[in-house]
Amino acid sequence: MRDAMNSLGGDPNKINPLVPVDLVIDHSVQVDVARSENAVQANMELEFHRNKERFGFLKWGSNAFHNMLVVPPGSGIVHQVNLEYLGRVVFSTNGILYPDSVVGTDSHTTMIDGLGVAGWGVGGIEAEAAMLGQPMSMVIPGVVGFKLTGKLRNGVTATDLVLTVTQMLRKHGVVGKFVEFHGEGMSELSLADRATIANMSPEYGATMGFFPVDHVTLQYLKLTGRSAETVSMIESYLRANKMFVDYSEPMVERTYSSYMELDLKDVEPCVSGPKRPHDRVPLKEMKVDWHACLDNRVGFKGFAVPKESQSKVVDFTFQGTPAQLRHGDVVIAAITSCTNTSNPSVMLGAALVAKKASELGLEVKPWIKTSLAPGSGVVTKYLQKSGLQKYLNQLGFNIVGYGCTTCIGNSGDLEEAVASAISENDIVAAAVLSGNRNFEGRVHPLTRANYLASPPLVVAYALAGTVDIDFETEAVGVGKDGKNVYLRDIWPSNEEVAEVVQSNVLPDMFRATYEAITKGNPMWNQLTVPSSTLYSWDPSSTYIHEPPYFKGMSMSPPGPYGVKDAYCLLNFGDSITTDHISPAGSIHRDSPAARYLMERGVNRRDFNSYGSRRGNDEVMARGTFANIRLVNKLLKGEVGPKTIHIPSGEKLSVFDAAMRYKSDGQETIILAGAEYGSGSSRDWAAKGPKLLGVKAVIAKSFERIHRSNLVGMGIIPLCFKPGEDADTLGLTGHERFTIDLPNRVSEIRPGQDVTVVANSGKLFTCTLRFDTEVELAYFDHGGILQYAIRNLIGASH
Repeated sequence: MRDAMNSLGGDPNKINPLVPVDLVIDHSVQVDVARSENAVQANMELEFHRNKERFGFLKWGSNAFHNMLVVPPGSGIVHQVNLEYLGRVVFSTNGILYPDSVVGTDSHTTMIDGLGVAGWGVGGIEAEAAMLGQPMSMVIPGVVGFKLTGKLRNGVTATDLVLTVTQMLRKHGVVGKFVEFHGEGMSELSLADRATIANMSPEYGATMGFFPVDHVTLQYLKLTGRSAETVSMIESYLRANKMFVDYSEPMVERTYSSYMELDLKDVEPCVSGPKRPHDRVPLKEMKVDWHACLDNRVGFKGFAVPKESQSKVVDFTFQGTPAQLRHGDVVIAAITSCTNTSNPSVMLGAALVAKKASELGLEVKPWIKTSLAPGSGVVTKYLQKSGLQKYLNQLGFNIVGYGCTTCIGNSGDLEEAVASAISENDIVAAAVLSGNRNFEGRVHPLTRANYLASPPLVVAYALAGTVDIDFETEAVGVGKDGKNVYLRDIWPSNEEVAEVVQSNVLPDMFRATYEAITKGNPMWNQLTVPSSTLYSWDPSSTYIHEPPYFKGMSMSPPGPYGVKDAYCLLNFGDSITTDHISPAGSIHRDSPAARYLMERGVNRRDFNSYGSRRGNDEVMARGTFANIRLVNKLLKGEVGPKTIHIPSGEKLSVFDAAMRYKSDGQETIILAGAEYGSGSSRDWAAKGPKLLGVKAVIAKSFERIHRSNLVGMGIIPLCFKPGEDADTLGLTGHERFTIDLPNRVSEIRPGQDVTVVANSGKLFTCTLRFDTEVELAYFDHGGILQYAIRNLIGASH
């Protein structure tokens, strides 16, 4: 939602928002068809077939509300569109100039910070309240100064840089803080490189990673088709207000909460994985690290594959041809995600790798699912103008759509022969993607190893067919002349890349793309929707369902509430992500959500994804904690979306156990470790637990947006004291827990100590993570939406 974009004028037949914002919506794309010339059209037709009802709901909203701009499906990723088109940097409204700002319901909204616009992600719950006129509150953050010096070495990419920065900042600890980048090294970074670093703020944990406006920013604004008059206005305003950084002038030392520094020449080629974005692996150490992961016990860096099984070879037949799979073999290679597809250097770099490889006669194995999903149509224009798209096509990297794909779990099905070979033989298969997240179960249920890499490295790993390779000493493949081809033989120099970028990325491409963006496409334009300002709910719909949050709601706030004799629904360790809590990807055929859909006549091929069905609370409640890689300590080592129903000792799906607790009138809580709720700003990761009856979450620490979402849904967030957790306190999860809170909100303070009592006799102190008085008011009302609606009704009387 962009601040103060109320420029559409008044229309008595439309609903005026309570705050002057523009709501911009985009859509992800599932990769059903890949390695095909008509993949874009085929995937788009399938998207409209599956999602017609959802798209119709969004189109109805764009007609019913002012300032609701729907970027039609197939147009790109909203963060890239924001960077290239929507971002103002400075607003000029009715003769008043003021800085641009934006909040978005996707955590990677932070990408706009690379353009010098203050922006960050919030939970969907918070955003819904903002649209109802509720201001956002936050504790004033600390600001970490990150000094950049030097220059990237030849062959090192922006992706290598951002993975290095992510590891450094995650280790430093920047959750809930702002990071500001500064130093003479800034002048060596293109705007696209800066946007890549800003984009991954959620992965390093910061609220935003900010790059102040300088000459590089102004050059990018001109490149992307902003008028000379607008750029001049931006520079003049920011200089007058001392918000412009001019590296030709002496630098003023700034004061920060803490300081970090990186010499860009120290950055080396790398990937991150196999299960977390901040687990960086230098490329030269990848083979050794991979074998360590096979050996290590199951964890973030381990698969516990027995030594005798590590060299296993599985023979299978792929489309009539004999084929083989080993541990570490790549089955998905995707150039995807706003993090990298907005950066011409790495995109054209990947295309140059493809060109050199194709000319030497290298090929990608046909069973590897390769794909290219640009974040905007501009990418296609410069790939075609450069003449390089054909080489990507030759290696199977055909364009599959414009939007979030593999990175969010929309990788589509693997060929049945490949899927069977993996699942029947317990192969640790790999995906390599130019994305920003690689959490377990996110990319694809069958790829247990998922590595983040630059687009050129995605092409290289696709050619090699395995992550079990040392690119320094081992060949990527054998050329048509029978000689070994190494990575160095197909890797372009920085000068080569810069030359192609300079001659093929042009302002007219941006102008032409965005002049057409709101015109939609034939399928979108042909959607017919009602013109009413009140939506008609269809009770039989499995996509759009009237939410239950306001049923039985009265005008009187219910007041604060504690927890009495609650059972532990789930007992987790560290780094439980929002993908573990509320998956966005495919709906497993044996899951409660699948049962629900089949009972309503939905065929398995039409299950679609959880992300596509997030408008239906019945599906999403059943999808809560449905990640097939979920590790719940109550199961004593078993992995999967199950838990133990403590009173009976039965092993049930999480949903079934939660419903049994609810029907028996028993409350539940969750125990967790550090970084609970990291990853996507997924509001369903709080809405789902609320619908399951969860009253409180006790964790070592929370990721910022998820804690805010829990507060917004009226779930009590509590933190163990430093040095303590469930294990050190001897808690097994089989206890019953009581949390006493005063029944008057005026008697509760933000961040106060709260005593938790277990029926085992254990008693421990936690910090109550309502961080502001406003959050306590939300709790008093049972949640932020109830608070906003009561205030809205009260104000109207």
